[in-house]
Amino acid sequence: MTKFSRFVTKLIPAAFAALLACGFASNASAQLPLVFEDDFEKGTDHWQPTDANAWKLAPSREGKGQAYSLFQQSKYKPPHRSPFNVSLIKDVQVTDFRLEADVLSTKADYPHRSMTMFFGYQDPAHFYYIHFGKKTDDHANQIFIVNDAPRIKISTKTTPGTNWDDAWHHVKIERNVTSGEIKIFFDDMKNPVMEAVDKTFLWGQVGVGSFDDIGNWDDVKLWGVKK
Repeated sequence: MTKFSRFVTKLIPAAFAALLACGFASNASAQLPLVFEDDFEKGTDHWQPTDANAWKLAPSREGKGQAYSLFQQSKYKPPHRSPFNVSLIKDVQVTDFRLEADVLSTKADYPHRSMTMFFGYQDPAHFYYIHFGKKTDDHANQIFIVNDAPRIKISTKTTPGTNWDDAWHHVKIERNVTSGEIKIFFDDMKNPVMEAVDKTFLWGQVGVGSFDDIGNWDDVKLWGVKK
């Protein structure tokens, strides 16, 4: 057997194993158990807002009943530069997870129109968040970490911006703590719009909100491994 033949013989099994691993990784979030869901038809008792006065129930889409509405700017002041409007799912902490929700921006259009999602939330000074911003820059439309300091972007991939309009959109976060992978989806649930790899926080609460805009949330579902 030539050196080339021996090389190919070793390469094929390795490549096959890598392909299998990728397949398993891509399907991992689909195999997680459902640990929480809320369509807000029975109120908001399962939620932990930083300022309850900024949130209320409001009509959702036709045939969808009620939505969780962030209808005004919160008076909450975070310890470091980070979103002002945060509402977390109570009493649920997860490691690996998939979080999906429907979101409607109700802010009049402007270049920094945005909404956010939170995960790995340990306390007000330690968490990750996703910023779906209308126009991308170092502080918008990125994946961020707050680690006892002002937020820092950790995205390795993003887009020129999130195309906000006055319609509902579907969003998703996928998190694998073993690999550190974070994948973010907006409407297209197959192709991520943002990606990052980070292992700073391996568990925490998840939630929804905005930096300083307003909007509505509905049909929140969380699949994951409870801590």
